[in-house]
Amino acid sequence: MSLTKHPDNILSKAFQNNSANTQIKVIVTMPAYNAAKTLLKTFEDIPLGLVSEIILVDDCSKDDTAKIGTNLNLKVVQHPHNVGYGGNQKTCYLEALRDNADIIIMLHPDYQYDPRKIPELIEPIIKGQADIVLGSRFLNNGALAGGMPYYKFVANRFLTFCQNMVLGTNLSEFHTGYRAYSRKFLETVPFLRNSIAFVFDAEILCQAVFFNFKIAEIGVETRYFPEASSINWLSSIIYGLGVLRVLVTYLLAKLKLVPSKLFRP
Repeated sequence: MSLTKHPDNILSKAFQNNSANTQIKVIVTMPAYNAAKTLLKTFEDIPLGLVSEIILVDDCSKDDTAKIGTNLNLKVVQHPHNVGYGGNQKTCYLEALRDNADIIIMLHPDYQYDPRKIPELIEPIIKGQADIVLGSRFLNNGALAGGMPYYKFVANRFLTFCQNMVLGTNLSEFHTGYRAYSRKFLETVPFLRNSIAFVFDAEILCQAVFFNFKIAEIGVETRYFPEASSINWLSSIIYGLGVLRVLVTYLLAKLKLVPSKLFRP
């Protein structure tokens, strides 16, 4: 795929230190479900001159997500049936690895996160400072300012506190839908064993800590509006309980009390 927009200055600087970096292949993956109203906006803000390919994985949407995607300069993969958010991500990452990505970005196509932050998101990986970079809504106080519902804010803070305590980390957020991974990371951790549900996001970060990968963060703004995807109350509760369950699983595996397939190389 040939993408023609000119590189963003920030990302251009990230490539200047080493001429070999110009060979780095950056692929953006977008796990999509009913994103027809926001897909074009998201696509248009991606700094295309610095991205080798964009992969949209449509999880059997009920709207025109896939149809709109086929009219854009991106690769569309359609699931014949809905496999869930985690299942969608598995397809995203497998497709990106198959297409020889060096850095894989996960960006929700609901326009909640700013694609123009991609240069900052991948810079720590390019410089060898991190294997994963998270776009945190809490570093710049962007969560409530962007319209995050207060109950989600409180739940996020509680779960992030628990995760930092168990994992021994000091991250501002674990629950962002804006991430970058190195190829080495995705080839190492057994992410295909993870859940097909939303808790996939928590599992893969526990795996990162278990296998001693470096995690970095950048601050990102967020937008909450009617067309942006959002899980309901029941799904939020199920997700929160799932995160706590994963932490227990991690702790038992770390202490070598109960092994888990999630943490088996």
